Amino acid sequence: MLRFMPVGDSMTIGSAGEHTWRHRFWHHLGADSDAYALVGPRTALHGDSHAYADPDFPQHHLAGWGEGWQHMAPAIAEAVTTARADVLLVSLGLIDLGFYTDAEQTEQNVRRFVAEARRANPAVRMVLFPVIPNVRAETDAPFAAEVAHFNTLLAKAVADLDEPRSPLLQASIPDSYDIHHDTYDGTHPNASGEHKLAAAFADALHQAWGVGGPYLGLQQVR
Repeated sequence: MLRFMPVGDSMTIGSAGEHTWRHRFWHHLGADSDAYALVGPRTALHGDSHAYADPDFPQHHLAGWGEGWQHMAPAIAEAVTTARADVLLVSLGLIDLGFYTDAEQTEQNVRRFVAEARRANPAVRMVLFPVIPNVRAETDAPFAAEVAHFNTLLAKAVADLDEPRSPLLQASIPDSYDIHHDTYDGTHPNASGEHKLAAAFADALHQAWGVGGPYLGLQQVR
């Protein structure tokens, strides 16, 4: 069994009434398959709610509203050990850049996160997602430049830290991702955005490691 741990901020944990991209990803893998599991120390949505739009999926994750690389780096080793995670699906960075650290400091926390995850499981695999388009970057040019700089540093870190025993991938932001169509507030994904985030992880896994198949759920939102 391949054990996936979603790691992220508000775009991963989700809010009451949402499916979350975690749900879309799970159903892509095949909800009846014994080959995969979602794992992690948390199950709730934002505000400790469990009011998922469809609760019939493994809700486990390591995600938190307002949390970033800075918060997850010291927490990841224990989470990986406890959940026996094989693959980390990581979407972080917006919170760090918006409130806590600049691009260089955030990249250092990425490297700390990777080291801590490998300390817990030397064979852990990771798929890292860049900071995706958001409303602040659309209206704040210096912030947009910082996001772009971090995404460049993230790509370099992935290349530097990739190794055969514990491979790293950087997922690609979908070309069609549009904050005016795929979010409900310029940042947080709506249904179509959830599908596109799930597709980014699923397609990276399929193309690089042969895990699962091509993501077909986007047909529902075109």
